[in-house]
Amino acid sequence: MRSFKTIATIAAGAALALSMTACSSSRDTTTEPGDDSSASTATSGGDLIGISMPTQSLERWNKDGAHLDDLLKQDGYETIVQFADNKPDQQISQIQNMINSGASVLVIAAIDGTTLSTVLEQAASQDITIIAYDRLINDTENVDYYATFDNYEVGQLQGNYIVDQLNLDDPATTGPFNLEPFAGSPDDNNARFFFSGAWDVLKPYVDSGKFVCPSNKCPASNDDWTQIGIQGWTTATAQSEMQNRLNSFYTGGAKVDVVLSPNDSLALGIEQALDGAGYTPGVDWPIVTGQDADEANVKNMLIDKQSMTVWKDTRTLGDQVAKMVDEIMTGAEVSVNDTETYDNGVKVVPTYLLPPQTVTKDTIESTLVQSGYYTADQLGI
Repeated sequence: MRSFKTIATIAAGAALALSMTACSSSRDTTTEPGDDSSASTATSGGDLIGISMPTQSLERWNKDGAHLDDLLKQDGYETIVQFADNKPDQQISQIQNMINSGASVLVIAAIDGTTLSTVLEQAASQDITIIAYDRLINDTENVDYYATFDNYEVGQLQGNYIVDQLNLDDPATTGPFNLEPFAGSPDDNNARFFFSGAWDVLKPYVDSGKFVCPSNKCPASNDDWTQIGIQGWTTATAQSEMQNRLNSFYTGGAKVDVVLSPNDSLALGIEQALDGAGYTPGVDWPIVTGQDADEANVKNMLIDKQSMTVWKDTRTLGDQVAKMVDEIMTGAEVSVNDTETYDNGVKVVPTYLLPPQTVTKDTIESTLVQSGYYTADQLGI
C-alpha cells in the first residue's frame, strides 16, 4: 500500500553546453568567473525568462537547460541560463542576478529546496512568477507552479522490476536474496519519493525474509531513507559506499543479488565498484536499477552491467514548462493537472505531472532510439 500519494524527472536533442554570450540587448547576462554557470540571451526582443539549473556536472541538467533555453528563444523570449555547481549559495546569487536583470518568470531546479525562501521573497516583491522545475521548492509561499514527473511512480517501477525479475510473488521463491539499497541526495525533495515508491514495494519482502541486507542498510521505514542517501547524487560517493559494503559484508564468497539505485549517476559508481570487486556480467552480476537513461548507463545496459533505467523524457518536461511560461506571459490559464498533492510545507503548489517509463536492454531501440533521444550510432547498436 502506498505510504505516499503518487508524486512526481531526460532531455534531448540540444547541445550539452550553453554559450556564455551577451547579445546586443540591454540585458546583463554576465556570469561569475570560476562557476559552472553559463548564460545566453535571445537576440530578438521579448520578455526575459531566467532559468536556474543545479549543475553542469550531470548530463541531464545540461540537456534540460539547453532544451528549455532553445524552446523559449523560439517563442521569442530573452533568456538567462545559469548552472550553480551544486552550491546553494551560488544558486541564490545567480537567482538574485536574474531578478536584478528584470526577469518576468524564473524557472528553478533547486539544489536545496529549503534554502530559497529569502530570494524568492525578493522575486515576489517584483511580481516575478516562479516555476519549480522537477524539484519542489519548499517552505515558501512564493512558488507559483511546479512541473515534474511522477517521482513516486519512478520508485514503484524500480521496485516492481526487481520483484518481477526475481519472481518474488511465487511461493516457491524463498530466497533469501542479498539486497543493498541506496537513496538519493538528502537535500533533494524528489529523493524521498523515489525511495518511498521503491521501498513500499520491496520492504514487505524484507519483512518476510525473502530479502536480507548483510550491510544492515535497509531502513526500518520510508522516513529513514536519508540514512542511506548519497549527498549530491555523486558517482564517486556511491562507488565508495558500495566498495565499503562489499569489502565489509561480502567476504567468504557471499554475493550481492540486488542493488536498488535511485538514479543512473549512483548506478554508475555502484557498477564501477562491482567491476573492481570482480563481479562478472552474465555470471554473478546483481540486478542494478537506475533512472535518467544517461548514455553511459544505457551502454552499460547493453553489456549487462545495469538491468534497467527509468526514463523520464525531459524533452517533454521542457516542452510543458515552455508552454507554462508562455501561458503566464500571455495571461492565459496555466496548465496544471494536480492541485492537491504537492504541499511544500506552506502551500499546495499547482502542479503538472508527466509519466515515467521503464527501459530495459530489450527496449532501448524501441524507446530511446526510435524516439530520437539517442541515435543507434551513439549507443553503438
